[in-house]
Amino acid sequence: MPTKTLRIPTADGRADAFAAFPDRGEQHPGVLMYADGFGIRPVLREMARELAAHGYYVLVPNLFYRHGPAPVVELPKHIGEEVRPAIFAQLMPLIEAHTAERALADADAYVRFLTSQPEVGAGPVAVTGYCIGGLLAMRTAAAHPGQVAAVAAFHGPVGVDGHGLFSKLTAEVHLGHAEGDMTPEALGELNQALDAAGVSHTSEIYPGTIHGFTMSDTDAFSASGLKRHWDRLLPLLDRALGSG
Repeated sequence: MPTKTLRIPTADGRADAFAAFPDRGEQHPGVLMYADGFGIRPVLREMARELAAHGYYVLVPNLFYRHGPAPVVELPKHIGEEVRPAIFAQLMPLIEAHTAERALADADAYVRFLTSQPEVGAGPVAVTGYCIGGLLAMRTAAAHPGQVAAVAAFHGPVGVDGHGLFSKLTAEVHLGHAEGDMTPEALGELNQALDAAGVSHTSEIYPGTIHGFTMSDTDAFSASGLKRHWDRLLPLLDRALGSG
């Protein structure tokens, strides 16, 4: 599986990024993948490679490039509960500094860069994200209607639409919520808001999961949750983009 380390021109400099794509000469649909708050690391590279194996060019930018190349903070191989508070103490200022204005400017740069790569075919793209990356994925899709055909967010802070995104979406949406993050009542309110905005969507609680369930290098990991994530994500991308 070919991979590249890239630098994406942005309004504030250059964002380092990781890309994976099929080992074939033709062009492929593009997918922008936003990492969780821990950023680009081996588990994200592996997930990008796994998605690329299904026929996609997958671009994973360093969300916090303004503060340095990934990993912006030192991470252990396994992010256990005993080290999580200290790591988040370092990460929270970076997350708080990543304002909506910065996120939208970066999204413009990422989508422009993705669609200009020689390995990426013409046509719409998809965006997927994890944790805070799920919210960034939704913001990117809302800011690029008609260009983003599918968006998926997993254990992301996507509320009933306090961010005013739903009415701007033209993409098909999948939201995979952790059981620890979302009550059935809150899910009902969220899905009613999506319906009211006319968003084509699936939005569900993944049973037996807690926040961060897709990430195999954390204590939150759920093998069944990760499998359900692939079972939802791959058909969504195939419907919206096809595959190479």
